[in-house]
Amino acid sequence: MESLVNPREKIYFFILAAISLLIYLSLIISIVGIPYLVAGLIISLFAHGIFIGHLRGNGIRLSENQFPEVYRLTAEYARRMGLDHVPAIYILQAGGLLNAFATRFFGRDFVVIYSDVFEIAYEEGEPALAFIICHELAHIKRKHLTWSWLLSPAMLIPFLGAAYSRACEYTCDRFGAYFRPDGAVSGLLILAAGKKLYRNVNAQEFRNQADNERGFWIWFSEVLSTHPNLPKRIKALNL
Repeated sequence: MESLVNPREKIYFFILAAISLLIYLSLIISIVGIPYLVAGLIISLFAHGIFIGHLRGNGIRLSENQFPEVYRLTAEYARRMGLDHVPAIYILQAGGLLNAFATRFFGRDFVVIYSDVFEIAYEEGEPALAFIICHELAHIKRKHLTWSWLLSPAMLIPFLGAAYSRACEYTCDRFGAYFRPDGAVSGLLILAAGKKLYRNVNAQEFRNQADNERGFWIWFSEVLSTHPNLPKRIKALNL
């Protein structure tokens, strides 16, 4: 599966890791820096803990008795990716936001799918939903979450952290398309067009926007973003 990894992901990872280690060392060496390091870790842990508490307290956790077909689908693709566990997968109501993501807390992996995305993908059929799930499982497979603590200081560097994140997204799209190529385009169009219009989008025309819509502000907006522009993500899959 190494062939599915975007080459830039590895390059940016080593650059970020080296910079972060230097930052950590400078804070440890500096007596003044240690309290800031400890305070930052505590605040980050506390904020993440609150979110995980909200997720587990209010989200719908998939299981053999709760959307069992989707749970089994997740377990099957986790096995095929070589994961040694099935992450906890939750549906979370988010006021109409269209998103899905993976996160990690105290060694536990979570996949979160916002309810509107789940609803749309569920109606579209297994391929689109499977692509979205495989994309998030790929973040766990590639250990993007495991190494986030190491890379955190350097991720704050303008442009560099976002570039690494975009490379990771390209990698996860490749994983998703490798396992469910029939759901890749519809899975991405759901994020682009919303609950109803995605069915009527001309996918080829939308893909062509990656070539036709150019300019400084389009470029600048993307280099500041953690995700590549959606037409470019579809184009990159070359389906």
